[in-house]
Amino acid sequence: MLFREVIGQNAIKEQLIQSVFENRVSHAQLFLGPESSGSFALALAYAQFISCTNRSEADSCGECSSCRKYNKLIHPDLHFSYPFFRGGDKEDSMADLGEWRDLVLSNPYFNLDEWRLRLDAQNKQPNINKAECLNILHRLSLKAFESEYKTMIIWLPEYLKNEGNRLLKTLEEPASKTLIILVAQNQDQILNTIISRTQLVKIPALKNEDIVHYLIDNKDITETQASRIAYLSDGNLQTALNLLKEDDHDDFRNFTNWMRMTFADKGAQIIDFVDEISKLGRENQKNMLRYGVQLIRECIMMMSGAESLVHLPSAELDFIRNFSKHLDLAKCEALVNELEKAHYHIERNANPKILFLDVSLQFVKILKFNTLPAGTQYILN
Repeated sequence: MLFREVIGQNAIKEQLIQSVFENRVSHAQLFLGPESSGSFALALAYAQFISCTNRSEADSCGECSSCRKYNKLIHPDLHFSYPFFRGGDKEDSMADLGEWRDLVLSNPYFNLDEWRLRLDAQNKQPNINKAECLNILHRLSLKAFESEYKTMIIWLPEYLKNEGNRLLKTLEEPASKTLIILVAQNQDQILNTIISRTQLVKIPALKNEDIVHYLIDNKDITETQASRIAYLSDGNLQTALNLLKEDDHDDFRNFTNWMRMTFADKGAQIIDFVDEISKLGRENQKNMLRYGVQLIRECIMMMSGAESLVHLPSAELDFIRNFSKHLDLAKCEALVNELEKAHYHIERNANPKILFLDVSLQFVKILKFNTLPAGTQYILN
């Protein structure tokens, strides 16, 4: 992958390129950034740039033997490790390497849900086990075949758990000309012993304008559509791509109707809505719930006197202007909490009819009867 193919993140690109020319390539680096912010794409472009035999001042050449192999993810000195969903203690990630390469080549901004879907893993839990750690150590012990550096990219080291301690010595003192890049999303879930042995590279979420330009240039949509999707995606390109697959008007219609019927406590309409929404499929349900969280957050901005920062089409803007008149910060937090809990349970295959009926009843309590869950606090961010 070339740096120019990575969306945005220009400051990080310059930092990585400069480290190569100044001979400051740290042997173990932790690329830490939000989901689908480009952390993995940057790691791949960085590794290719280091191995390129004809690099320019700003990018890999894309044409040398090394680059051609990187473009197909078949370079002998490029290795990957990633969570997988099989249960055997003696199994490692190599059995999924073909699927992994296909997914990375089709979308380097994928997330764990996309990887799970690719492997048809359903509700199985991801894991990086003992066998995989031993496989990592074995591959890092090999001599470089063609490039000056051999590179190991470990995606989501959060799933290493205590088995990650097997890698500590190699992280601290790897063989010469070895580059280990850990691509992570949540620092709190990584072993402190691993963090202390890596150089941290913090990667921010993508800017809205970068997502807008990508969608306009690559997905043949209008600037208005692209701006709306980028705003709702909150810097997550995979979320933007998921939203692009759906009819956004349906999310607006479904969510606003849901709020109106629960505010008015219209029981029969709520039952009909639950029947309708339970047939949409898990991804559509998750998208509507995420969309709802964004609209409630826009209501908070409206209530806080920051209407100038709300950038929504006229229909949504009219809705949140009117809806926010019936809310306060505590109600907003309660609504967001219910939506986020519902999203969590949908991901784990909860029964949608039972789930959406329960959430609807909670909304009635919050909106109609001003009954808030115990321990509700004001949202501060």
